[in-house]
Amino acid sequence: MNGYLGNNYLGNISYEGELDIDNKLNNFLKITGILNNVFRPQKPLKKTTIKLHNTLVLPVLLYGSETRTIKARDSRRITAAEMKYMRRTAGYTWADYKTNAQIAKELKITPLLDKLLEYQRNWVQHVNRMPRNRLPRVMKHYCPTGRRNRGRPLKRLLDV
Repeated sequence: MNGYLGNNYLGNISYEGELDIDNKLNNFLKITGILNNVFRPQKPLKKTTIKLHNTLVLPVLLYGSETRTIKARDSRRITAAEMKYMRRTAGYTWADYKTNAQIAKELKITPLLDKLLEYQRNWVQHVNRMPRNRLPRVMKHYCPTGRRNRGRPLKRLLDV
């Protein structure tokens, strides 16, 4: 992975879900770190830093999220990364005993996981509106036919 974002701004979509989310979270944290270093919490308006967050940072993490499966571990990591930036934007540290909900309400932001779930809902609705012969709709409603062999799977292809 590059030391800077360069050509890989939104990242690559991989078939390995954890690797994809790791890459996206790393890029998310890089960009928020750059924004935190450039804009100290006291200097610019909070509204400005939130607009920068929405235009520069969110697309990095939300790119390709329509079809991604989010596990509980991933959702905790996404929330932690988001709140790390939002606490700094609001001017709080973790020792100030402010809950994530209080900070989100104060900054008037929608939590990232809610946006991600909305993206996924919109994608499902989009697929449902497609004609029946379109591949995404066919794959959404696919149900394999046939039966599996009983017992433990064979260890090697040569055993067949």
